[in-house]
Amino acid sequence: MNDSAVDPRQRLVLAAADMLRQRGLNATSVREVAKLAQAPLGSTYHYFPGGKPQLISEAVQLSGEQVARYLTRTFAAGPRDGLLAFVALWRQLLQDKACRAGCPVMAVAADDSAADDDAPMLAAVAAAIRAWQQPLGDSLVTAGLPAARAARLATLLIAAVEGAILLCRAQGNTTALDEVAEELRLLLDNALAGVAAQGEP
Repeated sequence: MNDSAVDPRQRLVLAAADMLRQRGLNATSVREVAKLAQAPLGSTYHYFPGGKPQLISEAVQLSGEQVARYLTRTFAAGPRDGLLAFVALWRQLLQDKACRAGCPVMAVAADDSAADDDAPMLAAVAAAIRAWQQPLGDSLVTAGLPAARAARLATLLIAAVEGAILLCRAQGNTTALDEVAEELRLLLDNALAGVAAQGEP
């Protein structure tokens, strides 16, 4: 994050995402973000004249885009493989941070203070979630599920994994993520088996 190859503005956005991941929205201040990014406080307001709402919105957008690209790549291999890869990614992230870090996008969604200026921040959250649902839904449709059910299952997968991440943080281990992942795998297997059965002569 402090690599000199990354421009100062990008460092600030990355620092904001990292603080959201570990401290949540309310505890993420512009001053602390500047300190973490090793940038002058004045430069923060130069790059983000909209202040904290603009900085947080861009951090959410960046995090959302990173996850969306990962989901697009992994779910291209199929729903089951995509789910396993997504869970493995989160398990590693949680273990690396001793279960003290979560999703920066959901950190904003879960914080009441986002409503103080909900237009930019919550809009960024909504856009990120839509971007995550798309590759999941597309993968399920490609596997043969009807579009409506694929969309519902995509929402369920995201909600279940994000909820499991919160439980992992509360419990200090990744057990909840592993348990939720196994039930989601069984759900997907059953749904896809039903599709295969319908296709049999």
